[in-house]
Amino acid sequence: MQDNDVTRSADRQAMNPLLKIAVELGPLVVFFLVNARVNIFAATGAYMVATALALAVAWLLVRRLPIMPLITGAFVLVFGGLTLFLQDELFIKMKPTIVNAMFGIILLVGLGFGRSLLKPVFGESFHLTEAGWVQLTLRWGLFFLVLAVLNEIVWRNFSTGFWVNFKVFGIMPLTMLFAIAQLGLLNRHAEPGADAHNN
Repeated sequence: MQDNDVTRSADRQAMNPLLKIAVELGPLVVFFLVNARVNIFAATGAYMVATALALAVAWLLVRRLPIMPLITGAFVLVFGGLTLFLQDELFIKMKPTIVNAMFGIILLVGLGFGRSLLKPVFGESFHLTEAGWVQLTLRWGLFFLVLAVLNEIVWRNFSTGFWVNFKVFGIMPLTMLFAIAQLGLLNRHAEPGADAHNN
């Protein structure tokens, strides 16, 4: 029985990377499609519903929620609610700025106190030396701040349609490319015996 529980737990953990992508990407696709067919307010409502459904599906499949999509989902519901209640698209446009700035500041402040806050989040997926966790946390902290600045530049200087396209086809691909670019760091700072531990 215990062996079966361990096997099921491992299977659930193996689903997490793809599931995290689905939780993040699915609602964005809904947001883009509804905005293209209706308007930003209908898209915001659909985005909120899709986000809640994506989180619910993630919970049903793995019985836990990834921290970052959960926090992002909470902000979607809050800022989406303000957007619809006040009929002001400013709030949904500012959401990526606030979320990314918050992630970036939290990670960098954590480093300032000698803690890599990515380790508790991704420690089951990656086995890195302490130096590796520090470098990875620093890079992601700075990257989140860059995304916050980019979002501010785009929503303040371009149309709503352009901003939606940037949110869907800009931020997500940039994030994926940045994540892929960290593979070298992950390999260089892999903890000795990590492969044996994973097996």
